[in-house]
Amino acid sequence: MKAKDLKTLPKEELKEKLEQTYEALENLMFQKATRQLENTAKISQTKREIARINTVISELKIR
Repeated sequence: MKAKDLKTLPKEELKEKLEQTYEALENLMFQKATRQLENTAKISQTKREIARINTVISELKIR
């Protein structure tokens, strides 16, 4: 999801999305550890998504 789309969401949905993304990252890391993950690029994509969400949340706190 792009930052532009994230900015339209309310804070509660952003926090929920952040929590879901952290869970997805945890699952990906577990799959990597058990050698079941085929596409390791998903880990870095998920980390970027977390960073995007955190950036939008911090921008909303400033305003």
